[in-house]
Amino acid sequence: MMQKKRILIADDSPEIIEILTILLNSEEYDVITAMNGEDAVNLVDDTIDLIVLDVMMPLKSGFIACKEIREKTIAPILFLTAKDNDSDKAIGFSAGGDDYLSKPFSYPEFLARVKSLLRRYYVYQGKQQTETNKNLCIDLLNIDLIKQQVTLDGKEILLTGLEYRILVLMAKNRKKIFTAQNLYESIWNEPYFYSANNTIMVHILKLRKKIESDYKEPKIIKTAWGKGYYVD
Repeated sequence: MMQKKRILIADDSPEIIEILTILLNSEEYDVITAMNGEDAVNLVDDTIDLIVLDVMMPLKSGFIACKEIREKTIAPILFLTAKDNDSDKAIGFSAGGDDYLSKPFSYPEFLARVKSLLRRYYVYQGKQQTETNKNLCIDLLNIDLIKQQVTLDGKEILLTGLEYRILVLMAKNRKKIFTAQNLYESIWNEPYFYSANNTIMVHILKLRKKIESDYKEPKIIKTAWGKGYYVD
């Protein structure tokens, strides 16, 4: 029997927790819950397949909780929030979030986002890797496609699912220039929109800070000015 996917929901609204728990249970997901950001961080371990975070929570906001959760896992994180402007989305993505759903939302849309994030996670991060080339090497950076592990000079680098997919896509296509539209449509698998440029910039910056010796003078992920990004 296939093991149920385990989802953590963190929201300070008992009504939202109850509704989403019923909804996810009906789809055969195992659900655990938290009502504040601190408990959410403490509950995360390697059995969690996806985290749903409200932004406005007591003790720790969703953004702060997300940053701390990213130190423990690369499982996808879906933000739920009443805030819907681009700056809030950029903060969420910068903290390590993978997707953003504004309240009020429809239950079919919520389930679609959950299933999409889990599908991406297990295609790119799970045990189903079928690559014949097991490693991608760029100077001191090594990407183990079987273990889904990235190391820099032998030291493991913890990337989010989105960061990993961006890096692998460009590393497999060295010298190819990817526009923001190329990256967004390839990684998010959604139609491109202009403000998605900010999302791409945030993720590229976070990647550079993790894998470059000097992110201000990148040697791995380079910028083709006015065109996009590429791995040299």
